Amino acid sequence: MINVTKPFLPPMEEYNSYVKGIWERNWLTNNGPLVNELELKLKEYLSVNHLLFLSNGTIALQIAIKALNLTGEIITTPFSYVATTSSIVWEGCEPVFVDIDRKSLNIDPKLIEAAITDKTTAILATHVYGNPCDVEAIDKIALKHNLKVIYDAAHAFAVTYKGRSVFEYGDISTTSFHATKVFHTTEGGAVFTKDSELLKRMSRLRNFGHVTPETFDGIGVNGKNSEFHAAMGLANLKYIDEILASRKEQVEKYKVALKNLRIATPEILSGAEWNYSYFPVIFETEDQLQKSIQELNLNWVYPRRYFYPSLSHLDYVNDCATPVSDDICKRVLCLPLYHSLRSEDIDFIARLLLRVQNN
Repeated sequence: MINVTKPFLPPMEEYNSYVKGIWERNWLTNNGPLVNELELKLKEYLSVNHLLFLSNGTIALQIAIKALNLTGEIITTPFSYVATTSSIVWEGCEPVFVDIDRKSLNIDPKLIEAAITDKTTAILATHVYGNPCDVEAIDKIALKHNLKVIYDAAHAFAVTYKGRSVFEYGDISTTSFHATKVFHTTEGGAVFTKDSELLKRMSRLRNFGHVTPETFDGIGVNGKNSEFHAAMGLANLKYIDEILASRKEQVEKYKVALKNLRIATPEILSGAEWNYSYFPVIFETEDQLQKSIQELNLNWVYPRRYFYPSLSHLDYVNDCATPVSDDICKRVLCLPLYHSLRSEDIDFIARLLLRVQNN
């Protein structure tokens, strides 16, 4: 069986060496030494000044919205995972969808200003499949209209733009360290900001609002993560360069093997160093996609329609027209991609897809 992804797991003895220390200290959570060590090593690896390790990428979005005191309308993309939209709604704000650019699959900056009203307080954009948004255009619009910017960078671990981590853009960036991601802590996430005061506020928000054991700075949640999750992150971080190199090699292999397949792939932002977090292909028609999925499944290969459907048509948002997103959602498919995927697996998948096209 070939699934769309498979989590990287470090050697068990390396993970267990961290677990042994947890047992000896009997310190399982609440900002333990491994959490602090992971935060420091991630800051060093990513070349960022500030980050907070959290329990998941969704709570990261919710904390970002809360920390910025956002209300009213938040402009966002319809082409993302449901957590992007649900976090906005969960925090009592209204998502306003702006359609995507057909080439990058990210929110189209040229359409943002037309969606701004006197109720708009922020832009929440996703770096889709780790491909950076046009951050310069978005930040320029935000500055002009006095809007906050949050980047959902769930897929963007180790991605840079013009030599700088994409996590450094916007007022706050968030990411996910879920087991399916390039770098994972089993479950986990993080927030990033250049503003030290904003970091302090988010630190309190993730810990029930505590300032001291007896005093609080407003309402907070439990967004902390455990020593066991930090241990997985520390063990995995040793292998991240190897993981990234492997994924790049696999994507290049796919491109060669599928050169005769009538598909398109997203255009990566010029100046960006991508992390090969996914391998999405866009078929000419939804019928071709459906037939391809059927053939792959019959041969124990399981890709994923990621993202589908367009978030602009969820039953808890105001339905709106996003024709490009609607179209892409029907035709995009993420093919299997993970560190241990073999060249012969890629060749096998390519043969199946070409068989469908040629029949």
